Amino acid sequence: MGVDTLPFLQNGTFDSDATQVMGEAYDKARKMLHDKGQPDVVQEIIARRIVEVAMTGERDPDQLAKRALQAFGIGIES
Repeated sequence: MGVDTLPFLQNGTFDSDATQVMGEAYDKARKMLHDKGQPDVVQEIIARRIVEVAMTGERDPDQLAKRALQAFGIGIES
């Protein structure tokens, strides 16, 4: 996940470490959904939710992924 693929990050202020963690979280969230060709809108919601949670200061990719999936009502157990 990079700034070039997420235009809504342009107004955010994330350093390269945070951006890397968000990318890891995005990949984890897609794998948790078994990455079976979700529509673009699903992928966008996952990415947006990761950004929203990261803006609160969360930097654990596992937590970012889990909280992103909660937007779909999916609870992932630790």
